[in-house]
Amino acid sequence: MSLEPLPEDWDAALAIVAHPDDMEYGAASAVARWTGQGKRVAYLLVTRGEAGIDSMAPDDVVPLRADEQHRSCAAVGVETLEFLDHPDGLVTEGIELRRDLAAAIRRHRPDVLLTINHRETWGGPSWNHADHRAVGRAVLDAARDAGNRWLFPDAGEPHQVRFVAVNASPSTSHYVDVTDSIDAGVASLRCHETYLRALGDGPDPDEFLRGAARGIGEQVGVDYAVAFEMISM
Repeated sequence: MSLEPLPEDWDAALAIVAHPDDMEYGAASAVARWTGQGKRVAYLLVTRGEAGIDSMAPDDVVPLRADEQHRSCAAVGVETLEFLDHPDGLVTEGIELRRDLAAAIRRHRPDVLLTINHRETWGGPSWNHADHRAVGRAVLDAARDAGNRWLFPDAGEPHQVRFVAVNASPSTSHYVDVTDSIDAGVASLRCHETYLRALGDGPDPDEFLRGAARGIGEQVGVDYAVAFEMISM
């Protein structure tokens, strides 16, 4: 399938993901491009990633991962970071989450939403994390909810987004040229040093991100690119 350039005729985006580091595995390189263009991008994390490091107690993890995410945001020009404090690993796809997300969309009033893969797999045999699946599907529902004044009327004035861009989806349709911004994306992932150290012998962030972006870039005729599934609202 041929990929089309993701539309960039918008001014503001809200990225909604489950955990610290979710945006950094590819999408942050695109965010760096957009903030460099003067666009406003805010991050909303549904959890604080407290259950993500086996060797550390959740109460010890929370401040460390929050600090790393703040530094990661700064590396790609993101000034606004919020957390919803749903339980890491136990996020429930339902009315409560949809209301929280719809309220955030109405509060930030973005033109577009960004999130990561909500599908069952990454396109192979590896099963996707339950939080990713729940948050991603809730983002799609909340995008529609936010535009309906009769849903969650106590959660702000209605707001309609144009589309949702889903990173790392097995059903990609669009790409973003990140040739000039991938360095910032790599720096953003490196900020999650505690989490990366806990993963052990995983690939180097530079090697991982450049390898993935180079492969997509070859498909579309640029040095480095990030792929998204674009879902219109």
